[in-house]
Amino acid sequence: MAILNLLPLNYRRPALVERPATSASQVSTQHSEDGSVDQGDTSLKSIKSGSSGGIPPPLSFDRIIEGGTCPPCTVRDFMNYLIYVERSAENLQFFLWYRDFEKRFKEAQTSDLALAPEWTPAMEEEAIARIKKEQAEKARVKPSKSVSPAVAEVFKGTDFEKPIRKPSVATTIATTPISPLAVSNGGDPFGTPPRTPSDRGHHYPNSTTATTYNTAANEAFALAGLKAPFTVQPFRVELDRIIATYIMSGSPRQLNLSDREQKAVLQALCFTTHPSALRVVVRSVESTLRQQAHPNFIRWSICNGNPVRVTFARCLGVGTIALSTIAAIILTLSSAPRGFRALPAIGWVIGVATLVAAYKGMCVVLHGLHHRHVRPWELFVVDEEDHQQQQQNEKEQEDGRSEKSFENGSNSFESEPWVVKYEKRNLIRKIFDREVWIQEPALRQIQDTIFVQSLLFAFICAGVLTAIFVPLPGGNLF
Repeated sequence: MAILNLLPLNYRRPALVERPATSASQVSTQHSEDGSVDQGDTSLKSIKSGSSGGIPPPLSFDRIIEGGTCPPCTVRDFMNYLIYVERSAENLQFFLWYRDFEKRFKEAQTSDLALAPEWTPAMEEEAIARIKKEQAEKARVKPSKSVSPAVAEVFKGTDFEKPIRKPSVATTIATTPISPLAVSNGGDPFGTPPRTPSDRGHHYPNSTTATTYNTAANEAFALAGLKAPFTVQPFRVELDRIIATYIMSGSPRQLNLSDREQKAVLQALCFTTHPSALRVVVRSVESTLRQQAHPNFIRWSICNGNPVRVTFARCLGVGTIALSTIAAIILTLSSAPRGFRALPAIGWVIGVATLVAAYKGMCVVLHGLHHRHVRPWELFVVDEEDHQQQQQNEKEQEDGRSEKSFENGSNSFESEPWVVKYEKRNLIRKIFDREVWIQEPALRQIQDTIFVQSLLFAFICAGVLTAIFVPLPGGNLF
């Protein structure tokens, strides 16, 4: 039986990890007093989940990324969580693209690879030291006073009015409507900038789009005080799109990078298109995914019911406890034999177990079937043909090998059709929504353990309450 295969009874689910105010790499990367970077542990594989407690090995970050898990803990589910719940899918999107890009770069056999030398740790250390020095010099300069709103209102409409800054290329890209091609592809969240024209069999942007991204990348280099790089380097077109999509300020999927990290990676990309040029960004992104997004995803996946169902379960638990307590009081005040006062213990066990499980996001009824509610964004499928096409695309995309083109899309989902449909769904339908079986054995094991913990706590509470009511003298009021 599955219930016998339990985790230790002192198991605790992963704690909720708050999103850090600064980029994660600022915590993981140690800077010495002379401005150097501690490169003693720069390997990306050396970054481990900071909140691994409560996450069994079968649900580790690497296992999910490699496609070794079942629904609802696949990389597709991880992506959906980051899009619809945490709203930080750009980290996983960039990470999956980088893994694929690094693999393609190593497998490339073209002669122009000599134009893309490695960005060594010593070069990175020197660049960061130079950026720190420039920032320190700017900090010593006294900033000019800004114009007050009252003074600005006086000069409004005159020649002295401060001119309005034109939107940057990155802002134009972010606000450009998604092309019909992207819409027909379903707005795939795994979509990343297409591969460089040297790769065969893939869709690439036309010359106008490529020029737009090149202009945006050159603008980012100029703002960082750098000259435009050579365009003959391999993968330069693809990296221009990455800069305009993830790195430069105002980009549609801008990563949470500090000013120092942004300038450091732009300096590296200005020098080379080698994957090592993105080391600073990847270190920050992977650290955030492992230490914050992954534990929160596992914690969220443990919940087998939607918020309405969990609230309903909590109310049932409280109601059952209240009714059982009232029954115990009535039996105590009556002339019924003492043995009958132990009957409310059944209700206390059910109520407390339901309440404790609901506190951890679980509905005991759904758990008895090993079911979970279908997520709101999974409920509304247009037709069976689209559903089959989506399943086929998921198989290709779970390892980051998305073949769909990326068309300026952000991760906003407010305009998706399911949002309005789910809001109009009545309360009863949300409570008894469609269910599916939980396929991941490790997740079922965690839920079994939490359920047994709830039962044990419920038996203890029921035993204490029974021990209180049974010895009391009878009231003999009726």
